[in-house]
Amino acid sequence: MKQKTAVASARWLWSPLVRGTLVKRYKRFLADVVLDDGRAVTAHCPNSGSMAACSEPGRPVYLSFHDDPKRKLKYTWELIEMPTSLVGINTLVPNRLVALAASHGAVPELAGYEQVATEVKVSAHSRLDIKLSGIGRTDCYVEVKNCTLVEQGVARFPDARTVRGQKHLDELLAIKNSGTRAMMFFVVQRCDAQVFEPADAIDPEYGRRLREVVSEGVEIVVYDVSIDLEGISLNQPLPHRLS
Repeated sequence: MKQKTAVASARWLWSPLVRGTLVKRYKRFLADVVLDDGRAVTAHCPNSGSMAACSEPGRPVYLSFHDDPKRKLKYTWELIEMPTSLVGINTLVPNRLVALAASHGAVPELAGYEQVATEVKVSAHSRLDIKLSGIGRTDCYVEVKNCTLVEQGVARFPDARTVRGQKHLDELLAIKNSGTRAMMFFVVQRCDAQVFEPADAIDPEYGRRLREVVSEGVEIVVYDVSIDLEGISLNQPLPHRLS
């Protein structure tokens, strides 16, 4: 699998992973897996997207195990092994990874801030993923999106229509218009992409709105990752095509 040299020092380590083979993913949040020891389990799938490019039955997958008596499903699906890359499917990981990297000063676009807050309320009914603040610095609000769809080296988001994603773009634009930094941060949770663009064939309205808010000053940052069975880190920025 192609791995690139990581430029960021902050690394998120997986809980011990259990290997298996994907049987099927269904009802969005469920996945049937046969573990390498022969046991059949149902795992939680922490991804609400279509996962069209990373849910092929028969592929090796890696699960984390959580022995919490309150949990109905003890396993969580974390990774799938596709032909050209491991792919991280857990949508919570990019948020944690960007916050961790920002707190370590490992992302040049987010450097110089002393405080990193997560799940920040920006309206009565909405939150954004990260708020950065520091003495003498303009605050920066960041919405993080997990990208797993890669075709012929092109990473695309979203992989399913997302009204919620459009709402986040509107909120970022309102923040920017108030005089505060606002940023869309796409994490391509695999290492086989060369460029990023909106998935216009899947959700043309999201692509239109993304281009619009970027043209009005909302920042866009895209990173791929360095990923293996021990952990994951942001790797390097990817170019984006919006025109």
